[in-house]
Amino acid sequence: MAHCPFDFVNDGEKHTICLVGGGGKTTVMYELSAAWADCGRRVLVLTSTHILRPVDGSFAADVPAVQNLWQQRRYAVIGTPELATGKLTAPPQSVYEALKLQADVILCEADGSRHHPCKVPAEYEPVLLPDSDIVLAVAGMDALGHSLAQACQRSQLAAELLGCSAEKIIDAQMLAALLLSEQGARKNVGTRAYYIVLNKCDLLKAAQKEEILRLLVGAGMDEHRIWLRERGDSKC
Repeated sequence: MAHCPFDFVNDGEKHTICLVGGGGKTTVMYELSAAWADCGRRVLVLTSTHILRPVDGSFAADVPAVQNLWQQRRYAVIGTPELATGKLTAPPQSVYEALKLQADVILCEADGSRHHPCKVPAEYEPVLLPDSDIVLAVAGMDALGHSLAQACQRSQLAAELLGCSAEKIIDAQMLAALLLSEQGARKNVGTRAYYIVLNKCDLLKAAQKEEILRLLVGAGMDEHRIWLRERGDSKC
């Protein structure tokens, strides 16, 4: 896990991690899952909303199938198939309860953004697992330079939160505000540990990276809890 800077990836502890926010959640979730599984940890992946059913054989329909994947040092994805969409929704509670006792690490995609690089949650979002101890907020740097209407899921809520028009062009200060607000990406985090993934940082110039990092740290975010992720990071 050479690239991911977060302290929890190598601490050997059991964690339940919810991913929220915008573009890149699924990619980050599966990267972390694969890296942990490759280290021999039993990794369970699910959603509390909707995710595409994986086609790589990592979907497990029952407890024995999960255990079989773990024996192969692979992560296991559980959920309830939706016939109409081909997506997975939350698994049956009984299945999750049985497996969470056996898993070393649990990752849950707890938010949807319809491929927008950033978002502000609606009243009923995100759907955090009650027993989660970490929230990982993701934002795509391709949001910068585009309007809230173009790049932000629930752009009107974002405009109300920021006190501007939905046609306002997103800059580093606006994106940092969305990531730090308890009405934004930090909603319902409570006492959980909070981390931020700035995705697609390869799109930014060095000065832009420094600016958004300065804004987040200046507002009280621990620099060690911010991952400037570039596309092409094949391992965490």
